[in-house]
Amino acid sequence: MKFKYLMLATIAAGLMACNSNPKKETADIYTDTLTYQFKVINTKADDCAGKPDSTCTTVKFKYPAFDKQALLNDSIVTGLSMLLDRQKGIAGLQLLTGQFLQDYKDFKKENPTSPMFFELDSKVNVIRQDSSLVGLEFNGYQFTGGAHGATMIKYLNWDVKANKKIELASLFKPGYEEKLTQVADSIFRKQENLSPTASLKENYFFKDEKFSLNKNFLITPIGLKFLYNQYEIKPYAAGQTALDIPYAQIKTLLQPGTVVDRYIN
Repeated sequence: MKFKYLMLATIAAGLMACNSNPKKETADIYTDTLTYQFKVINTKADDCAGKPDSTCTTVKFKYPAFDKQALLNDSIVTGLSMLLDRQKGIAGLQLLTGQFLQDYKDFKKENPTSPMFFELDSKVNVIRQDSSLVGLEFNGYQFTGGAHGATMIKYLNWDVKANKKIELASLFKPGYEEKLTQVADSIFRKQENLSPTASLKENYFFKDEKFSLNKNFLITPIGLKFLYNQYEIKPYAAGQTALDIPYAQIKTLLQPGTVVDRYIN
């Protein structure tokens, strides 16, 4: 397999990475038909001269650009820019980079002797892809001071034939919510070593102390993988929580004719 890095124009002080190798990923069941090239943005603060990336303020983005998939590519760039900060990221990667570096400059003006540096590092991983389905993982890390940085992982499932994002509701028959939540609740409690009636008040952040699913899911060959990020349902120290729901337990709830048919038929 090959990788290709295409040059991207960034703001001043940007470092551009380039490597000419196309890459393809192989899905578990269907033969690969889509190709993509990785684009990389690597930008440093003005005071990084002569310093390695690990000791100065940097902004890094890495994401795939799929051939002849304009809407998917736009969704990737938009999702990446808004991954850690929706308000600032809505302006796009270039302006987000500029704002991040400006925030660091402002910090240095107020704290000229501080050795602290900022970091923004976000990438998109191709989990699986073929002629019908693309599964992507958005993985971001940001540090701007404090006790620790902020980490975020989100998923995007893309229906290649329909040329749109796959929403949870499009996979299930109408009225699925309550039953799906019950199945997920049972799996969650077993995973957390909780009894069926144990309270979720003390150690979790669920609204009204009731278990609920979020919409951050990935379609896999064995089921749907849901992910709760830090602070979402548990304290930061508890990290992220993954919840895998096998198709076998929700088969009767699934809508026929969707991209998951290949995994259950």
